[in-house]
Amino acid sequence: MFEGGVSNAEIARAVGVCAESVRRWRRVWEQDGASGLRRRAATGRPPKLDDTQVEMVRAALEQGAQAHGFEADLWTLKRVDVVVTRATGVVLSRASVWRLLTGRLGWSLQRPERRTVERDESEIARWIAHEWPRIKKGREHTCLDRLPRRIRRSLLPQIRRTYSPRGGGLRSCGTG
Repeated sequence: MFEGGVSNAEIARAVGVCAESVRRWRRVWEQDGASGLRRRAATGRPPKLDDTQVEMVRAALEQGAQAHGFEADLWTLKRVDVVVTRATGVVLSRASVWRLLTGRLGWSLQRPERRTVERDESEIARWIAHEWPRIKKGREHTCLDRLPRRIRRSLLPQIRRTYSPRGGGLRSCGTG
């Protein structure tokens, strides 16, 4: 468009940017030609962790939080920071840990699926087949129904948010 003599205003409208950007691009084009307009590598401070260290962290995180001595298998920024420091010897800020997880590792913040630690699938199937129809038919109340809501809520496992790979189906290990 520059070679064709198109005005800055027309280029700005066609490309969807402001005229000032086109003026800046034109100055670069006049000085350095089309090669001056090519995308350059990002400037700024290099990351504290190189690709090898990131892979070491990834492998450590995939072992799970309990493998690193944490009570529940949930990842928080603090826990990830501890594992990064142990695995690489590099201390990161909380913001850097978040960028590592969400950017370089591709993890996201997720809410685990509610599941108890002592889940017994056969007992659940028996309850659904025998107890639930009886309760539904007679509209009987279970002992939990008689408890105040605040107490019932405290008996359920707490659900926390955790970091994990995007798209990964999480299952909570209950309270922890």
